Amino acid sequence: MSFIITVYVPAGIVMASDSRQSITIQRRDNTGKEYPPLQTISSDFVYKTYLLKEQQIGISTFGESLLGKVPMDFHLKEFEEEDLSVKDDVQTVANKLLNFFKRKFPNADTSFHIAGYQKKDRVSIPFVYHCNIKRAELKRLNYSQEVNKILYGASWGGEGDIIAEILQPAWTRDRSGKFVQIQKPPIIWDAMPLQDAIDFAVYAVKTTIDTIRFQARAKTVGGPIDVLLISPEGAHWIKRKELSA
Repeated sequence: MSFIITVYVPAGIVMASDSRQSITIQRRDNTGKEYPPLQTISSDFVYKTYLLKEQQIGISTFGESLLGKVPMDFHLKEFEEEDLSVKDDVQTVANKLLNFFKRKFPNADTSFHIAGYQKKDRVSIPFVYHCNIKRAELKRLNYSQEVNKILYGASWGGEGDIIAEILQPAWTRDRSGKFVQIQKPPIIWDAMPLQDAIDFAVYAVKTTIDTIRFQARAKTVGGPIDVLLISPEGAHWIKRKELSA
């Protein structure tokens, strides 16, 4: 699994992700007898957030990642070369991405966040999409049709239980034994500066990594944290692991 998060505030969009790749190995002996599957860490150097440089659009991925036994960055590079042009905007990229993977891996339980800006009447409009291949699902996360308004907030995918417990309301019993809801203090996303959005994205990934480390559960989130910033002025890496020897 993975943990990715996209934070969208008035000044920009921040996408962050961990780097761990875990795989499940089905074990058999020489007679063909099957043993319980073994989950293991195969790498702490996987890229889960990508930048389409020509379009200035970010893509993060979680869920099933080794499609055709090939890492996701290979498929996204192929998608970029085969299906995209300089004229593509965030809306066409989101639709083309879904069609590309639906064509090649229709049953892959793989999800994406796609984020970027599009000009309309000289105004930069932010778009944040969630896409799932298996369900052929594509929906915009940062817009409410009911009130016709851009929304600000954070969306995450993968091992999201830890950050959800921190942010979302909890339940407890009162003295009479009835369940009552405990409201958490809100985060005012509409007033959040860009640096705070970056800090929050890193905090969410790091807190997930650190909590899973101590819990008695599979260590499916870990490794370096990559952080991509997208604003009306363009996109660039705040933090990205580099190859070395």
